[in-house]
Amino acid sequence: MSRFVQPTPPPVDPYAGDGLLRSWLERHLGPGGHAAAKGRLADLAADVTGPLRAAHADAEAHPPTLVRYDPWGARIDRVDTSAGWQAQRAAAARHAVVALPYLPDARGTWGAAARVVQHALLHLYGPESATFSCPVAMADGAAALLSMPDVDATVRDAWLPRLISTDPATAITSGQWMTESQGGSDLGRSSTIGRPAADGSWRLTGEKWFCSAADAAMAVALARPEGAGRGSRVLAPFLVPRYAVDSPLADGAAPGAPAPGVTVHRLKDKLGTRALPTAEIGLRDAYALPLGDPAVPGLVRAMTLVVVTRVHNAAAAAGGMRRGLAYARAYADVRHVAGGPLASSPLHRATLGTLAVDAAGAFALAGHAFALLGRVEVGADPEAAAELRIVAPLAKLATGRLAVSSASEYVESFGGAGYVEDTGVPRLLRDAQVLPIWEGTTNVLALDVLRALTREDAGAPLLSRLAAAVDLARPLSPVLADTLATAAAQLEETITAVTVDPGASAVLAGARGLALRLAYALTTALLVEHAAWGDEQAELAARLWARRWLRHEEIAEDAHHHLELLC
Repeated sequence: MSRFVQPTPPPVDPYAGDGLLRSWLERHLGPGGHAAAKGRLADLAADVTGPLRAAHADAEAHPPTLVRYDPWGARIDRVDTSAGWQAQRAAAARHAVVALPYLPDARGTWGAAARVVQHALLHLYGPESATFSCPVAMADGAAALLSMPDVDATVRDAWLPRLISTDPATAITSGQWMTESQGGSDLGRSSTIGRPAADGSWRLTGEKWFCSAADAAMAVALARPEGAGRGSRVLAPFLVPRYAVDSPLADGAAPGAPAPGVTVHRLKDKLGTRALPTAEIGLRDAYALPLGDPAVPGLVRAMTLVVVTRVHNAAAAAGGMRRGLAYARAYADVRHVAGGPLASSPLHRATLGTLAVDAAGAFALAGHAFALLGRVEVGADPEAAAELRIVAPLAKLATGRLAVSSASEYVESFGGAGYVEDTGVPRLLRDAQVLPIWEGTTNVLALDVLRALTREDAGAPLLSRLAAAVDLARPLSPVLADTLATAAAQLEETITAVTVDPGASAVLAGARGLALRLAYALTTALLVEHAAWGDEQAELAARLWARRWLRHEEIAEDAHHHLELLC
């Protein structure tokens, strides 16, 4: 008897086969704007399904290594990465995954919606980038920070063009050195000290505990200016060159040598994101350049970077959910059980359909965050800025949790093969788990949402959007409209109550639940908006999402019957 080998076809083209992505672009860009983006998106999709999928596998199979010393005993702290990782780096530059929203021709073509196009690029690129999407996110955040008017023009001109270059030979990425072992997300406990030097540069001394993209050419680090006092508000962002070539303190150093005062203690052995070099890094009078005036409390400036990386986190979650769904659906089409394809099983179809509803909601939430970010950057839109203040943490926390639960289902949908490392399927779950952690855990972000509601009236733009969506939903489905109206009324009542005593233990203990309810209602509204524009898939997803997350009903039967439309 011959040995059975299960065929494993790749999923459909991630651009041409994603109806929701294409209709979202059609709506936000207009037919002409979408047409202008199609070539760029199709080219990236072709790379993703060909050489980048292979590069992804190579980077996962050959994780980074740290070489501490050269053959003669000199400390070099070199991080070696695979050919696949380098291919992902080159592709990110070539396809302008970071650069696009900063390019004059892109802004001339799409205006504020250049961020919408960038989100589409990330949706295609991220899921099989071996998590090179992480340095992409940090490079984008650093570019946004460097673009601020209070950053010294000399520093901006020296570094920003490299971050947004589309030439792989010159493009760089950035790390992010913020957390320290004693504090983690509690930045107020940061002990890295910055001291000014006579030439206008600074010297940083401290220990950074979780430094992703440790091979990047630069990093944005938080430090407490000497004499600035306690707390987190006074922390200031600094640009730290990673290599000697960019540090004036290292005259005559060999190419690739570390910058003086920067020591890589070790690479982290992580649950997932194994191709991404993450390190513990020590700073001893390391050369640094201030990003803004360090005498002015700088945490608010650093939040420019954090907002960008949070919305990237949401994009990574939504993109991974969509790609995992595509793989699971492709497998179900060819895997035979009980005399027929797995895709014909009502129970499995219901599972996939439910996952598709979650993926659609996550996509809409991430996409909305990018659209708001573009309006803030290009038009300085105050309404968009007010809404983004709460949407960024909501999108990040909700999609991160959805990504983990969905990834667990994707692994299960492959049965035993999903538990075997060399199929690549377990990576979906291992990599998803970072998404609710990086840039703030669910609880940290829920408290941030609470601060936004009680200190900045951030609930107002959200409630306005919900109210408008109720009117849009009425012609589509009275039940959907009533569900959303009820959720909005309950949320308004809760927001009013928490503002009375935001420090009460009951308010703090319920912050996670409130944040998730806000995110689920907002997602319903966003799907309704897209459905009202004319997208049939979004209309079905809105109905089922509202039933699943607002009414807490079982949607299995409808998910089974409408799987083809949902996927």
